[in-house]
Amino acid sequence: VQLQASGGGLVQAGGSLRLSCAASGRTFAGYILAWFRRAPGKEREFVSRISWSDGSTLDADSVEGRFTISRDIAKNTVYLQMNSLKPEDTAVYYCGATGILTTIPTMYNYWGQGTLVTVSS
Repeated sequence: VQLQASGGGLVQAGGSLRLSCAASGRTFAGYILAWFRRAPGKEREFVSRISWSDGSTLDADSVEGRFTISRDIAKNTVYLQMNSLKPEDTAVYYCGATGILTTIPTMYNYWGQGTLVTVSS
């Protein structure tokens, strides 16, 4: 199983980016796909998750109303649309997959390589 994250970059505060996580190697029926992030000097933190089967989602309070996670089953890809970006959103963003309904990063079995998002003030 491989997860390939992309879409990061440099953006000004208030701007938008869309991250993609392309999955290959298996079907993710019954799996949870999620985005996490790690800011410099901080632990990896949960951002948003989506159930591959029914599309239900959960967002962290810090991104609620600004970020939207979605999936394209035909493309086996998960997206994270990030709007109204703030400097504190600066981090390496990772996509992960697990068979458990959880926001705990250690419970995720598969990880992408990470993509850097930098938000300038």
